[in-house]
Amino acid sequence: MGYLFTSESVSEGHPDKVADQISDALLDEFLKQDPDSKVACETLVTTGLVVLSGEVKSKAYIDVQQVARGVVREIGYTKSEYMFDGDSCGVISSIHEQSADINRGVEREQETEQGAGDQGMMFGYACRETDELMPLAIVLSHMILMELSKIRKEGKVMKYLRPDSKSQVTIEYNDNGQPARVHTIVVSTQHDEFDADEVMQQVIKQDVEKILLPQVIALLPQRTKDLFKDDFILHVNPTGKFVIGGPHGDTGLTGRKIIVDTYGGKGAHGGGAFSGKDSSKVDRSAAYAGRHIAKNLVAAGVADEVLVQLAYAIGVAQPVSVYVNTYGTSKVSMPDHEIAQKINELFDLRPAAIVERFGLKNPIFKETAAYGHFGRDFYLKEVQMGGGNGAPAYTKEVEFFAWEKLDFVDKVKAAFNL
Repeated sequence: MGYLFTSESVSEGHPDKVADQISDALLDEFLKQDPDSKVACETLVTTGLVVLSGEVKSKAYIDVQQVARGVVREIGYTKSEYMFDGDSCGVISSIHEQSADINRGVEREQETEQGAGDQGMMFGYACRETDELMPLAIVLSHMILMELSKIRKEGKVMKYLRPDSKSQVTIEYNDNGQPARVHTIVVSTQHDEFDADEVMQQVIKQDVEKILLPQVIALLPQRTKDLFKDDFILHVNPTGKFVIGGPHGDTGLTGRKIIVDTYGGKGAHGGGAFSGKDSSKVDRSAAYAGRHIAKNLVAAGVADEVLVQLAYAIGVAQPVSVYVNTYGTSKVSMPDHEIAQKINELFDLRPAAIVERFGLKNPIFKETAAYGHFGRDFYLKEVQMGGGNGAPAYTKEVEFFAWEKLDFVDKVKAAFNL
């Protein structure tokens, strides 16, 4: 039987995403000066206030107030009428030293034997619904808000837009479990007060329909464009008004959008958030490794849909388990548990090896903190390093979203005789 499936996204101006971006910006600043920094930063944002907390072990010194304010301004909270802006908000820091009991389980004389920073299970997922090998609903949800943000920052049309927004996309699947059409789109965007409530809602809905969605659809491959029929349901600002928003409308916390960050509810999630955590925390690094494995398996033709689970014990380098589910889509003549065994042989899943493979000691994380950690384009970029404690500053070319690379496809094909 056919079914409906829904995923949501939130913009960089959503309170929880403001918190995520500040936490990851702090992490990046520590890594620029000291790549071996151990960081677990949490952020709370509310009316006129940013609160920073967490544990850090680092040789770096950073101006946390300056970092937090810079993120808030970059997002677009620059006006006092928002009741939260980068120049006037208070910034309180309660960041302290990392627990020695945790650190002793993580650091080793031989870096390759570095233990996992915590216990837990992490999941990676990939499927053939999109060119990014991601579920369709979450890809479209992200794209809608990325285009909306671009429109807001260009300031040529829809000039009433404010930073906070949310989207939601429902896909109708056919009897074979394949996307058949876009069923419902929901867009809620914060806006200036520029007219009577009903008039504002009418204008915004028309602009979403005539400006935003055509821009999104134009970016899609033909197979996805064909899923937009004339009869899809569109809800825009369903409450009728969205002037009060951002951290003034809703308190934001780091780590409250873990499904937005991953696969939109497809596959599974181990429960651990990403932002503000350095790569010794397997919540983050092993989730990236799981995505890399799943994506390369699907791209290599092992299966059309793959879920990978990795589980770790604190202080132990090797995963305690590796699990694979191909949902009956496997193209190879072996059961899923044998695929899992081959994965464990093919990919080095020790935390230090994952960090090395993806360059996770580099300051690359703020870019991940809005619009999803997966399905993004891999790219190279120069970043500024050093500059702390009298050390000279220098530039370094680093990889962003390296876990999205299809660099293991040939190895996977060889291992599975494809």
